[in-house]
Amino acid sequence: MSTDLIKNSDYKAWLKDLKLRIRQSQIKAAVRVNSEMIELYWSIGADIVAKQAESVWGSGVIKQLSADLRSEFPDMQGFSDRNLRAMKQFYLFYNQDNVIWQQPVAKLGNAISQQVSTEISQQVAGELQQADNNTDTIWRQVGAKLQSHPIFNIPWRHHGEIMSKCKSVHEALFYVQKTIKNGWSRAMLMNFIEAGLYESQGKAINNFDRLLPEVQSDLAKETLKDPYCFDFFTLTENYKEKELEDALITNIAKFLLELGQGFAYVGRQYPIMVGEKPRNMDLLFYHLELRCYIVIELKVKEFEPEHTGKLGYYITAVNHQLKKEVDNPTIGLLICKTKDNIDAQYSLESSSQPIGISEYTLSKLLPENFKSSLPSIEEIENELNNDD
Repeated sequence: MSTDLIKNSDYKAWLKDLKLRIRQSQIKAAVRVNSEMIELYWSIGADIVAKQAESVWGSGVIKQLSADLRSEFPDMQGFSDRNLRAMKQFYLFYNQDNVIWQQPVAKLGNAISQQVSTEISQQVAGELQQADNNTDTIWRQVGAKLQSHPIFNIPWRHHGEIMSKCKSVHEALFYVQKTIKNGWSRAMLMNFIEAGLYESQGKAINNFDRLLPEVQSDLAKETLKDPYCFDFFTLTENYKEKELEDALITNIAKFLLELGQGFAYVGRQYPIMVGEKPRNMDLLFYHLELRCYIVIELKVKEFEPEHTGKLGYYITAVNHQLKKEVDNPTIGLLICKTKDNIDAQYSLESSSQPIGISEYTLSKLLPENFKSSLPSIEEIENELNNDD
């Protein structure tokens, strides 16, 4: 197998071209290490698919290619046969439905667009028998247009997590964009994927279209989630709203992370005077992108229509007393244990204030008598002193 491949003119030409491209990539890597590496991986994956390498040269071609590249570039990592297969998967994964090609191809003009679209379709479907010079030219034209695409701007190991856990390219690109925008580590990315951020973000029931300007409405809908996942602390059964609020503020960093980018904490049980009566809002935030206050009310039981009335009252008060001319209209977020969506929607239709309604989830609850069965600090200290 190896001897036959080394003598094969097509394979030798391909290998020579790959070595040249890898050397070129090494030079550029000093300036753009990650994106250049990802682009290189993409192009190698594209070649493996376009040349139908495994069909033309047999199932051992990936292993042989790995050995040849590692021999030529002993100081470079990433050319194991496993990683070469990952490059192929990378290329095929993001080519589903031609999602990432749509914008770059559109910029190439009608004639070349049709040609590129045809070439890509054939490559993915496995209909090309071999890659000729015309295909290589087209690849370079498209590759140049794709250099600024988000998928080339996150680390390779992030792509491994995304490809193994995301069900669609749209979901994958959602996490790619979030990683770039928020600077997520791989561990943080994994947490958000496992928490189902893609399914929850922008899903809160709301009346923003009716009550907010279009630009703010769209961003507000995208900002809120349903459900919110509060699995970073544990409560006992039959916990009260104050206990939930205490737990969230105690874990404020994780709470802000769950709320999402842009939330700035203002206060809890935030006091506001209405006439001669003091009122206290559960939680008050300011959103740096929406440029508005966000009042959050917590409910540990099922949603009731009167909840929106109380929250709307707080929103009005904030607009009168805290909101400045430069601020956008205040938004309310009601986070409750459960809700009937129709009940919630009817309530929002009757409200004159912009409100979103979401549920929350918790990790397992401890039995009510669990805490009492644990020794107190004093008991532990006495036991240690007795041992002395």
